[in-house]
Amino acid sequence: MKVIRTVREMRAAVAAARAAGKAPVALVPTMGAFHAGHRALMRRARELAPWVVVSLFVNPLQFGPAEDYGRYPRPFDEDRAQAEAEGVDVLFAPPVEEMYPDGPSRTRVTIPGMSEVLCGRARPTHFTGVLTVVAKLFNIVQPDLAVFGEKDGQQLALIRRMVQDLNFPVQVVGHPTVREAGGLALSSRNRYLDAAETERARSLYRGLSRARAAWEAGERDPARLVELVVETLAAAGVEPEYVELVRSDTLEPWTGEGPAMLAVAARVGAARLIDNVRLGS
Repeated sequence: MKVIRTVREMRAAVAAARAAGKAPVALVPTMGAFHAGHRALMRRARELAPWVVVSLFVNPLQFGPAEDYGRYPRPFDEDRAQAEAEGVDVLFAPPVEEMYPDGPSRTRVTIPGMSEVLCGRARPTHFTGVLTVVAKLFNIVQPDLAVFGEKDGQQLALIRRMVQDLNFPVQVVGHPTVREAGGLALSSRNRYLDAAETERARSLYRGLSRARAAWEAGERDPARLVELVVETLAAAGVEPEYVELVRSDTLEPWTGEGPAMLAVAARVGAARLIDNVRLGS
């Protein structure tokens, strides 16, 4: 596995790989602090493509001023070893000054409406930062496909919309959420939780699972499905930031048609956690 730090070298490596017949090219964008969820994305990329690039970049543009950019975990040596063990071809790990040589990018990518609901209410600049850096990575790596986790359901919907609206020739592949034995969705921010907080955090998926069971039994009232999640969180002493039933493609409130996603966000201890389940087709 090769570690690449510069845009110039990354572009040259992709060109050489394509010239050698190593296509399609897959990209797995990450911020590092790898866990089993990241490794599952890498394995999925390897199943779909003979040449896999994993980007590792803690993107300052997607953190608000009071958020955890400074303390976000950065165990680079561990990450490099995990990526290599998964058969990744290139770990693209540029420094901030390589991605933003003139300081924070003046050009931003944003999707009004979709960026402002769910997590966008509490993190108003977050998705503009995400979309901007993903657009840059798509331009630098020129992948044929990119793999993202479904845990970040709003992010996935936004990236799909960006690809559609800006005509990126990239297939966006969603991968099911990977969970620990108690149901908690794997996240790099789970490192912030102690044992008691981890147990409380598991209530997010317990609540979503109750609502999914009700859906499968025929319940279609959004208010009742949301109530089941809120009740489960309350029993664990967790107050949600939001619990909402939306269309998974447009993020508009689900009103009986289209693919449904029940999404939740809550803060447990020092960690802001998100999760979701897909309901129906």
